[in-house]
Amino acid sequence: MKYFGLQSQIWRNNSNSVILLVLFPVIFFVLTWLFFLFMAMRSDTTFSISQVNHSLFIVAPFIIVGVTVWFIIAWFSHSAMIRVATDSKPLERSENKRVYNLVENLCISTGMRTPKINIIDDDSLNAFASGIDQKSFSISLSKGIIEKLNDEELEAVIAHELTHIRNRDVRLLIISIIFVGIFAFISQAIFRTLQFGGGGRSKKDGGGAAILIALALALVGYLISSLLRFALSRKREFLADAGSAELTHRPLALASALRKISTDSTIEAVKRKDIAQMFIENPQVAEKKTGFSLNSLFATHPPIEKRIELLEQF
Repeated sequence: MKYFGLQSQIWRNNSNSVILLVLFPVIFFVLTWLFFLFMAMRSDTTFSISQVNHSLFIVAPFIIVGVTVWFIIAWFSHSAMIRVATDSKPLERSENKRVYNLVENLCISTGMRTPKINIIDDDSLNAFASGIDQKSFSISLSKGIIEKLNDEELEAVIAHELTHIRNRDVRLLIISIIFVGIFAFISQAIFRTLQFGGGGRSKKDGGGAAILIALALALVGYLISSLLRFALSRKREFLADAGSAELTHRPLALASALRKISTDSTIEAVKRKDIAQMFIENPQVAEKKTGFSLNSLFATHPPIEKRIELLEQF
C-alpha cells in the first residue's frame, strides 16, 4: 500500500472542492428546469423551450440568493453545527495532558499548527476531524477511544485524523455536507409546498402531476447526494490510514486500534448520515450490516476488515 504525495492529494482535494462548488448549483438549476419542463408538458396549452427557460430565468435569482445565504451561514457556523450534531465539547489541557502531548508531538513532527481538541462523552470508540481553515481545524475523540486505546494505538488514530486535515479532506467533506443539506431542504420544501398548496387541486389542474414530479426530483436528489457521499468517502479513509502509518511508522498500531473500534464504534448522539461520514468508522448502528446489500453500494466507509488487511501488508 503506497501513500500518494501530500501536495498531490491536497491539490486533488482543492480541485474537487472547486468542482463541488460548481456542480451543486448546476444540479439545482437543472432540476428546477426539468420541473418547469415537465409541468409545461402537462399543461393544456402548447409550450416551447423558450417558455421553460423564461420560467427558470425568473426564479434563478431567488435560487442564487437562497443558496448563497445558506452556504455563507453554514460555512461560518459549521463548527457549532457539528459540535451539536456530535455532542462534542472542548477538551482542556488540564483534563487530559496525555492527549495533548500525543497531538502536539505529531504536529511538531509534521510542521502543523495544533488543531483544537474536542471530546465526545461516549464510552464507544470513535474519532473525527473537521474544519475549513487553520482557525477551525479540530480533532474530536470519544471518551471511550481515549480510555480504551494504548498510547501507540491512540497516536495512530490521531495521526489518521491529522492526515485528513493535512490532505484537506475535511474541507471537501464540509462543502459536500453544506450543499447536500441545501438540496435536501429545497426538495422537501418543494414537495411540501406542492402537497399542501396544491393538494386541493384536481388532477386536471396539474396538482397530482406536480406531486409526482416533486417525488421524482426528490428521488433524483437523494440518489445524487448518496453518490457524492460514496465518491468522497471511501478513498479518503484508505489514504488517511496510509498517512497515519507514514507519520507514526507503526501501521500495526492503527490496525489494532481499528479492531478495537470495530467492536463498538456507535456514538448515540450522531443521527445524521452526512456527519457520520466524517468519523474514522461509521458511528451509526443502522449501517453496520454484513453481506451484500443496497446500503453497501452507498456505504460512507470501506470495510474495516479491508483497511486492517492493507495496514498489515504495509
